[in-house]
Amino acid sequence: MKMAFVFPGQGSQSVGMGKGFHDSFESAKSLYDEANALLGYDLRKLSFEGPKEGLDRTENTQPALLTASIAALTALNERIKIEPACLAGHSLGEYTALVASGAIDFRDAVKLVHLRGLFMQESVPAGAGKMCAIIGLDLENVTTICESASMGAAQVVPANINSPEQIVISGDAAAVDIAASYAKERGAKMVVPLQVSAPSHSPLMEKAAEKLDSELAHIAFRMPKVPVITNVSAEPYKDAGEIRGLLKAQLTSPVRWVDIIRRMKRDGIDTIVEIGPGKVLAGLVKRIDKEIKTYNLSEAGDIDKLAFDMNR
Repeated sequence: MKMAFVFPGQGSQSVGMGKGFHDSFESAKSLYDEANALLGYDLRKLSFEGPKEGLDRTENTQPALLTASIAALTALNERIKIEPACLAGHSLGEYTALVASGAIDFRDAVKLVHLRGLFMQESVPAGAGKMCAIIGLDLENVTTICESASMGAAQVVPANINSPEQIVISGDAAAVDIAASYAKERGAKMVVPLQVSAPSHSPLMEKAAEKLDSELAHIAFRMPKVPVITNVSAEPYKDAGEIRGLLKAQLTSPVRWVDIIRRMKRDGIDTIVEIGPGKVLAGLVKRIDKEIKTYNLSEAGDIDKLAFDMNR
């Protein structure tokens, strides 16, 4: 196997996530202790018990997902040592990948993504922005639709290029609605409004990106020990100096997930392990390239299955 690890982003959260790792591995429990102390509220209780509305608030979702994913990774490392050839994460998950690579400390990342979520939440008035998944049209068609639906400052853009025929658009609510109607006219199989509180990866995130950049300036980034493929360029970081700029740009740029997985395939990756809550990314990988073998590490019991296959 030539293996990559990938880490989920917002939308993969659920009440109870991470609890199995927390209860079974002391290293995972210590991460939650540290996150609680850093954030000043009970992230552990919110993650394990809810309420869902609280967990779904962007400023809570982001540190909760990052902590749950790193807890799963530390549990895996206790049980079996796997050296991935590269790492990547979907949007927020890129921060998790940077922690996993040693490019940023967990304590810095937890505080940073909490603020990232807060800045995203504050940057757009409620109801002003929107995101919508378009299924059944390719990127060229969706790009044309977004250009046609954009009106002056009211912009809509492709935000998450998740698979060849699943693309999320994001931007001004009115422009997104127009683009959604155009997509239906062009024969989209499904057009699904997303229940999100901030229009990620769109020009509406520019204020959030500026605020985030001020926080990124205080972080001591290091060159990743394992290559991390970025959302913005679908290329590995070349040096520590470009991490700040690419994380800032990520908020207003599309997540190029299709290009990331195709880049992995060209580099010889034949197995991808999704580490963290849910199974969203593994499903997307299968839509991009059916030849790549996938595993999920979202529950403590998943470690045994992966260890068994690795030792066969």
